[in-house]
Amino acid sequence: MTSWTYSMETANNVTEFIFWGLSQNPQVEAVCFLVFSFFYTVILLGNSLIMLTVCLGHLFKSPMYFFLFYLSFVDICYSSVTAPKMIIDLLVKTKTISYGGCIMQVFGVHFFGCTEIFILTVMAYDRYVAICKPLHYMTIMDRQKCNKMLLGTWVGGFLHSIIQVALVVQLPFCGPNEIDHYFCDVHPVLKLACTDTYVVGAVVTANSGTIALGSFVILLISYTVILVSLRKQSAEGRRKALSTCGSHIAVVIIFFGPCTFMYMRPDTTFSEDKMVAVFYTIITPMLNPLIYTLRNAEVKNAMKKLWRRKVFWDANGK
Repeated sequence: MTSWTYSMETANNVTEFIFWGLSQNPQVEAVCFLVFSFFYTVILLGNSLIMLTVCLGHLFKSPMYFFLFYLSFVDICYSSVTAPKMIIDLLVKTKTISYGGCIMQVFGVHFFGCTEIFILTVMAYDRYVAICKPLHYMTIMDRQKCNKMLLGTWVGGFLHSIIQVALVVQLPFCGPNEIDHYFCDVHPVLKLACTDTYVVGAVVTANSGTIALGSFVILLISYTVILVSLRKQSAEGRRKALSTCGSHIAVVIIFFGPCTFMYMRPDTTFSEDKMVAVFYTIITPMLNPLIYTLRNAEVKNAMKKLWRRKVFWDANGK
């Protein structure tokens, strides 16, 4: 334990928090354990398969698949911040987390969540350039610029999460210490602070809301421009572009819908927040590989080639 964490814990009466979890019903928890264990396995396998396909299928040179690789990596990290703890907690009666662990969860959720938002925004820009400025695509989206944009997504996510954590750690917690959630997020934690959190809550909402709404508006504008420009494309060009953009739009709607509900409102919590949070922490990372593979012919072809190569190797090995 760092001296910083120790000093914060000793300054507060609360050294740990207790989650209420998704349900207090043992039968429901048993079903949830099986369901979410399956979901988390799909997240790990599906996103790992995407990363493997991009690497071994020689798709890394394409900017779209370069960012898809890191989107899958972030999805694994993002879900891993909350899912393993939630799944284990479904097997125990008292679901506790230390003060330091709670702060780290707040950081992880906002770091990887915000990074994912920025990566989705960059991917929308990539599609805009590819469809609206095809002759200049490789010049605009060269590897050096892709690396800079990727670095920007990580730096942006880090700055956002540091602000969220800094707002929480300076608050005193005297009790109670029960959180009506299955992981530590800013709004549920603020409810437990034994001081007025109106200003902090407003800053949290402004911080998260600006990023969520700003990115969502940029995405809407990008895809609107893309769809309008498709009228000038050939029928085959429209079909390929719609297939690719359709995948991105589906991910954006599934991810940004729940995020907007959670973070584009004043510092309040609802009983439905837990179920809404499941969508962007579990469901979206699970669906991303399915959406990008089922609606993307190039990824499916790369996977088929990898499978044929594996069968060929196995046949020669026998």
